[in-house]
Amino acid sequence: MPATLLFCSDPLNPRGVDDHFAAQAEAVRTADGTVALLDHDALIAGDAAAAVRRVPRSAGTMWYRGWMIPVDRYRELAQALSGRGCALAVSPECYAKAHELPGWYEFFAELTPRSRWTEAKPGEVPGESVLAGLAGSLGPGAGIVKDYVKSRKDEWDTACFVPDLADVAALRRVVERFLELQGEYLAGGVVLREFEDFTDEGGGRAAEARVWWLDGEPVLVGPHPDDPAVCPEPDLSVVAPAVSALGCRFVTTDIARRADGSWRVIEVGDGQVSDLPPGVDAMALIGPLVAASSPAVPGGQ
Repeated sequence: MPATLLFCSDPLNPRGVDDHFAAQAEAVRTADGTVALLDHDALIAGDAAAAVRRVPRSAGTMWYRGWMIPVDRYRELAQALSGRGCALAVSPECYAKAHELPGWYEFFAELTPRSRWTEAKPGEVPGESVLAGLAGSLGPGAGIVKDYVKSRKDEWDTACFVPDLADVAALRRVVERFLELQGEYLAGGVVLREFEDFTDEGGGRAAEARVWWLDGEPVLVGPHPDDPAVCPEPDLSVVAPAVSALGCRFVTTDIARRADGSWRVIEVGDGQVSDLPPGVDAMALIGPLVAASSPAVPGGQ
């Protein structure tokens, strides 16, 4: 059976692939794989059955390549596909593990800024005592506010960076603004991370490399989508053991060099929903996915 990749459909043309993923879908066909379509809008709205109505029955195990999916909706997607005799190559448990910081943090704790978190619902601002407890466990100094998946680094001064975590009133203001901007798209809760000083090789941002790992092996090293013109060459020997310990089939690590020369992991993500930067050959990623169509998963997940 040809390998199948599941892509988001075009909202204006449900029979076609979303333009953002068109080159990747063409790479699947070139590699003799099969393309299936997911209605992402229907899935996010809570209608998983409608979301997979164009997926062929008994299509086997498939990789997803598309827009981010909340963990609960991904679980519903897996259930809906199972009802059609299909399965996702990445289980819901492993998707959550790689997609959200509380799932991957323990495996990368020595390689990433120290972090603490608390669950929160959209619009629910943690009390000052909760924030003080999180900040106090990180120690003095600056910090970053984000949720389990994303930050608001484009609103750096108002919804991301905290100059002094000991200033709980200022911390609360940043958290409150962050939650306001995230709105219903808040993922999981609020995360505080220690601020680390990274070298600036990317026009105002730390120069990050996005590394794609498939079954524990790096298959593609490219730039970060936020700055596709810059791509450092990280030392992957320090990251590979943590990726292996995580035990998920398809993940990404965003890596940057700290000012002291150390390579640090900024974020970990599920490879299915990590964006491929413009200018990167889609076949470099899609070819290995088509070839790795076996459902075997490291660590039994």
